[in-house]
Amino acid sequence: MHVVIMGCGRVGSTLARTLEKRSHTVSIIDQSADSFRRLSPNFSGRTITGMGFDREVLIEAGIEDAEAFAAVSNGDNSNILAARVARENFGVENVVARIYDPGRAEVYQRLGIPTVGTVKWTVDQMVRRLLPSGSEPEWRDPSATVRLAEVHVHPDWVGRVALDIEKATNSRVAFLTRLGEGLLPKADTVIQEGDLVHVVMLEREAAAIESQLGAKPEEL
Repeated sequence: MHVVIMGCGRVGSTLARTLEKRSHTVSIIDQSADSFRRLSPNFSGRTITGMGFDREVLIEAGIEDAEAFAAVSNGDNSNILAARVARENFGVENVVARIYDPGRAEVYQRLGIPTVGTVKWTVDQMVRRLLPSGSEPEWRDPSATVRLAEVHVHPDWVGRVALDIEKATNSRVAFLTRLGEGLLPKADTVIQEGDLVHVVMLEREAAAIESQLGAKPEEL
């Protein structure tokens, strides 16, 4: 599909390269032509200098044929304005805006514009790495009955298989993050040092499960 990106900073340029590698066509807009230097030399998409919420600039970028639009400049106001123009004026369904102010992000979410709140996301990630217990949920079902959370595990769980965690806690190991990449565990997948363990559990059992995994495993 064709994707239009506003903002060629580190996020925008990385996003453009990633989309091209997946065989999508990309146009990227930025106020500064120098920003396009961040793109790889073999970038084959279009680069347009201008304001990403300007109608003519968007048309030049192929917004009329785009199936997705990402506003990832360093300005909240510009990002949300561009996202609204793409959705409301050009009918692009898949739209996302990068928002630094978490308060604003919540407002725009209610307006139906998906946002990536940079500060909140970073803080959440920091909390998950720093706190030994009380992990912030990564997902909850609408009834708040089931949660997905990254759970800190005691070092003695290293060398055990993922199935041991499930048997001990009556939960499900949804996936592992290993060396920065997601991994779907099998019954015989062994927990390795440095693995981040993401567990699906009942909300009411979350505290007990986190406490159990934070302690040495009992003999199964």
